[in-house]
Amino acid sequence: MGKMEEVLRSEIGRLTRKELRETLTPLLKEIRELKRTVSRLSKSVESLEKAAVRRKRLKIAEKGQLQVPDEEVKAARLTARVIRNLRKKLGISQEKMAIILDVSPASVAFWEQGRARPRGANKSSLVALRKLGRRDVKRILAEKGAADTGTKRKGKK
Repeated sequence: MGKMEEVLRSEIGRLTRKELRETLTPLLKEIRELKRTVSRLSKSVESLEKAAVRRKRLKIAEKGQLQVPDEEVKAARLTARVIRNLRKKLGISQEKMAIILDVSPASVAFWEQGRARPRGANKSSLVALRKLGRRDVKRILAEKGAADTGTKRKGKK
């Protein structure tokens, strides 16, 4: 009887594996296809998000007005070092930054030295300026008639 029991058990196992294979193969194919779809969609969403950020920057730059929501302005911490690093990151001089922000170059210098702090519309403009890149800044300077964005060195021509 042992042999019959062994044959029956192996036959049941074989049929079970066959049935599982028939059931799971289409599901596995479907899972692979869904994973590919999710991957494609996530890449699309990522590219759309990047495009939205670029469009938002462009919109701010096109307006020539640097504005952000009041909540962002209140939350922003603008120290002398932050303002100086922002200017250097954008690759502009204090004079060019003053042109962009519609303030005097002395104001920018005082902010960077920590002798004064930007307030009101100036603070809002600085917070908005942090969201822009070099190209946006060059575009704004070109619109305001100060196209040369290079910093001038004293004594050199």
